[in-house]
Amino acid sequence: MAELHSVIEPRERAILVGAPPRSLPLAVAEDHLDELARLADTAGVEVVDRLLQRIDRPHPKFYIGEGKVEELKARIAAHGATLLLFDEDLSPAQGKHLEDATGTRVMDRTELILDIFATRARTAEAQLQVELAQLQYLRTRLTRMWAHLSRIRGGVGMRGPGETQLETDRRLIDRRIARLRRELVRVAQQRATQRKARRGLFRAALVGYTNAGKSSILRGLAGDPSIFVEDRLFATLDATTRAVELGPGARILLTDTVGFIRKLPPHLVASFRSTLDEAREADLLLHVLDVSDPTWEEQKEVVDQVLADLGLDERPRLLVANKIDRLDPQTLAQWKHRAQSFAHPAVFVSARQPGGLEPLREALHEAWARQRPEREGVVPLARGDLLAELYRVGEVLDRRDEDGMVRVRVRLPAAEQGRLERHGVRWTDSE
Repeated sequence: MAELHSVIEPRERAILVGAPPRSLPLAVAEDHLDELARLADTAGVEVVDRLLQRIDRPHPKFYIGEGKVEELKARIAAHGATLLLFDEDLSPAQGKHLEDATGTRVMDRTELILDIFATRARTAEAQLQVELAQLQYLRTRLTRMWAHLSRIRGGVGMRGPGETQLETDRRLIDRRIARLRRELVRVAQQRATQRKARRGLFRAALVGYTNAGKSSILRGLAGDPSIFVEDRLFATLDATTRAVELGPGARILLTDTVGFIRKLPPHLVASFRSTLDEAREADLLLHVLDVSDPTWEEQKEVVDQVLADLGLDERPRLLVANKIDRLDPQTLAQWKHRAQSFAHPAVFVSARQPGGLEPLREALHEAWARQRPEREGVVPLARGDLLAELYRVGEVLDRRDEDGMVRVRVRLPAAEQGRLERHGVRWTDSE
């Protein structure tokens, strides 16, 4: 596998550029630029200025108006900027025209997010996924990207600059994309095998906007300080699963998935589909909201839409309103009143306060118990294999040996009850 590289050099000085539709409220447009600034910080870029122009429609050549291009040139000279970061997705031609006009490298939002993912991918699977997304994005932008790629001497599966190599490298990229897809299919099959081995365990998945606090919640519930937490966008990309003890005999698997963001590059959603299968296989989705963020409603809509795109909109869901320690009592009361109108139930937690995750722990225990009703049954004493299966997929609460039979009281998933009955368990509580 090719080593992933960042195309952002250390200590880049960037000007942020936003060009949202004029219909977007100014305050929201500013919030979007604030988020771009946080993405830039995650990528190690120093933001030296920002420019915002609300437009009726994108300029076909520059996206922004020609007058704003001249203003950008002056700001670049004044601040010594080396990079222009656009919050909008630019066409290859628009990016090239902007670079030619300003003499400064241009990156759009998608390219910045891909760069962040390239530097933050840790596991082999995440690196495969990111490389695939990068190649799909860059394939149509090779002409403009050659100058960038030549500085890193390859990367994302390519070698060597040169305008005359475009067609050759397109073929190389296509072959690499096909190989990556085959590798990801193999990884997905391995994941499916691992999930089969965990059959019978209750599984929950943390989903939500990036930096909503999912990793902090997983670390708090699992009691594992090794789980990485950082107050930055996309601090972690790799799905992380831990066992969580909810009480005597109550043990679940909890997975932290990659965070979402507005305008999440579609190539990334497609590439990370195998990782997001952990959410697809979960018994319960925990949608984490940052209640202290003024744009929480937009963030919630972004996550809802991505879940719908993945076919998960009907999956059982619990809203986890996180970071309540940042709210005053009146705002928290308003939040709780508002939550009564949500389509899904909500719990209010703080991953930072002692005991702040107990409401979530209790809600998880209730969900676990609902899906594992108690049953009483008998198994022939000679069927040690069947008894072992009962212990594996369920929680045996009581066992009595009598007259060559074993009478058990067990809590287990409803889906397992019929299967075990077909293999020889006789459920006496239904007679």
